[in-house]
Amino acid sequence: MIDDGAFDTRRCHTAIVDLGGTAVIHIRRNGRLWKEGCPAARARNEILRATRRFGRANWRHWSGYHVRSRIEARMRCLKSFGERIASRDPDRQTAEVHIRVALMNRFSAGGTAEFERVA
Repeated sequence: MIDDGAFDTRRCHTAIVDLGGTAVIHIRRNGRLWKEGCPAARARNEILRATRRFGRANWRHWSGYHVRSRIEARMRCLKSFGERIASRDPDRQTAEVHIRVALMNRFSAGGTAEFERVA
């Protein structure tokens, strides 16, 4: 599961461990070690120790957290075309999403630099 610091709670960590998942939750900057009385606390403390040892940026890259950030930004762009899908038919819903993605790609293509290798 990938989420942000708002989900850095005992309840969330326990639910993830109970379901057999691995939490990739960004620990708050002022986060402290929890008493290791449960598996969720051990998992969270390992994340906190790794963050302190390797740095926040390295932990984000190593854990795949940065991918979440990129996906979330793209979903925000997609939602800017409207929160809901207007069609009721699944085929038309698919077409509507494809149109939104094509528009989003066209808008972002104008601001994307093109690189040429010169050697």
